[in-house]
Amino acid sequence: MSFDQPALLAQVAALDPGLRARLEAAGFDPALFCAQARSLTEGDPLTRRSLRNRVRGEVRVPTSGELVEAPSGDDAQELARLGMSLIARGGLAFCVMAGGMATRMGGVVKALVPVLGDATFLDLRLLENSALGERAGRPVPLWLMTSDATDARLRTALEAANARPHIATFTQNLSLRLTPEAALFGDAGGQPSTYAPGHGDLPAALRRSGLLEAFVAQGGDVVWITNVDNLGATVDPAIVGAFLRSGKPLMVEVCPKAPGDKGGIPVHAEEKLQILEEFRLPEGFDAGAVRVFNTNTFLVSAKALLTTRYPSTYFEVEKTVDGRPAIQFERLLQELTAHLDASYLKVSRQGAASRFEPVKDNAELAARRDAIEAIMRARGIVGARVC
Repeated sequence: MSFDQPALLAQVAALDPGLRARLEAAGFDPALFCAQARSLTEGDPLTRRSLRNRVRGEVRVPTSGELVEAPSGDDAQELARLGMSLIARGGLAFCVMAGGMATRMGGVVKALVPVLGDATFLDLRLLENSALGERAGRPVPLWLMTSDATDARLRTALEAANARPHIATFTQNLSLRLTPEAALFGDAGGQPSTYAPGHGDLPAALRRSGLLEAFVAQGGDVVWITNVDNLGATVDPAIVGAFLRSGKPLMVEVCPKAPGDKGGIPVHAEEKLQILEEFRLPEGFDAGAVRVFNTNTFLVSAKALLTTRYPSTYFEVEKTVDGRPAIQFERLLQELTAHLDASYLKVSRQGAASRFEPVKDNAELAARRDAIEAIMRARGIVGARVC
């Protein structure tokens, strides 16, 4: 199959000016887009995706000593003092990934789904931030990574909540879907179909926003990153202290697997202990040999996040859109572990100490609601004042 780059570029140039402006503001790179499209014309699709997505060489399970237990007892108290000292001097920013649409919950903005009574995921994150700010004696920056699909609704919700200036949004990247033949994919109405390329956008999008640069300039040290729908992943000063004590620029929370769990796991690959999704593992590798997996919660040095540049790995994914196959290229935030030296913290997923309570659909929300409420109460979040 031949690739007609001039024709594709002409299609992009002919896009509605409003759409072009949205793409440009969200980091769309025509050269990268064309390179991705060109790759669709090379070889058999299944073979190509396997070669693109799988790592090369030996992959090994981590040793038990490479997975650190979460702090407890007297050690936790000491680390909590260290972590709270950093928070109280303005050294921590909390960054929540809120770009997702809850397609399995009716196609609504995930952050605005009610969780406890009328309180949404966003409301509970605001309550958490307020409670943390009161403990620290100062506002703690709260950043929400939105997407083209969620940004307007979330900004409106923040305005309605009278969110203070330390709460800010920034928008992740935006791209265009392709047909398997490397042409622009049109939706049911014949319009170009857009999508967000994944939470791996976060480092570039946060730099583009200016929030990170300003935070570092003001003495900020640590950015804590998590999903909006995992309300177990709240700020714990003892974990901040553990991150500082590790001396590494990155910390990843991992939790024990339950039956049926799949997700990114820590493995030695390409001479690095890193998080890899199962689709990236070599054929025949037993992912079950690693008994923990990534919760998508990270603590990272703000300076490292600001200054480290690395080539993103984009993964070719086929979706069904309006009943037809469409191709999009996605990247993952855990790619950070391939470029920054990381420590891996084993956290609980049990009871009020649980740090992993993800919600993907209405059934899961119903099943987790009591646990979420117990966590919110145990950590002094429910009943706090909305910012």
